[in-house]
Amino acid sequence: MVGQIDLDKMTDTPAKMTRNQKQKRQMILDAALDVFSLDGFRGTSLDQIALKAGISKPNLLYYFSGKEEIHTALLEGLLDAWLAPLRAMDAQGDPLTEVLKYLDAKMNMAMSYPLESRLFANEILRGAPHLENYLKGSLKSLVEEKSILLQKWMDLGQLRQVNPKHLFFSIWAMTQHYADFDVQVSAILGEDRESNFAQARAFQATMISQLLAP
Repeated sequence: MVGQIDLDKMTDTPAKMTRNQKQKRQMILDAALDVFSLDGFRGTSLDQIALKAGISKPNLLYYFSGKEEIHTALLEGLLDAWLAPLRAMDAQGDPLTEVLKYLDAKMNMAMSYPLESRLFANEILRGAPHLENYLKGSLKSLVEEKSILLQKWMDLGQLRQVNPKHLFFSIWAMTQHYADFDVQVSAILGEDRESNFAQARAFQATMISQLLAP
């Protein structure tokens, strides 16, 4: 599917698989992403994934032991990609520019990876049974690190004082809305997705600039 994260490169693919087997495994993951993002974990069956992938259920079970393993593989493939824009926030850069770059990167992800965003959102709504370690570990520690950086910039007068963690929550909500609620956005603004995202980028950049400019 165009624009998707290459999950095969981001999950642990068995090294002894042939090229054809790796391609088939990726095909299963791509099909599962479509189904999970539409029907959620509980509403998805192995039969649906196999049908979407165009293979038999026994063939699917050669690559994955069950629905849980496929779902976990998809989620694990997303985590590094989700953290990458925040990791890229540069302590040596211009503070407002760095925040706006992060905002823009999150909008890029919302536009390019809507199915992945919905998969992530569905997992959170389920209570994050597969993401607890990630949320309380990698994500929390990175948010703490970047919150300290933002607070330093604020204390130096380079950004206006706001709560750094709630700023991150607001950026996540603003950007992922355009992926997770794409149907609602399109119903109100029209079907020109590129135009909708361009309007959103301009609005968000102006709002965050006015909020943070010292």
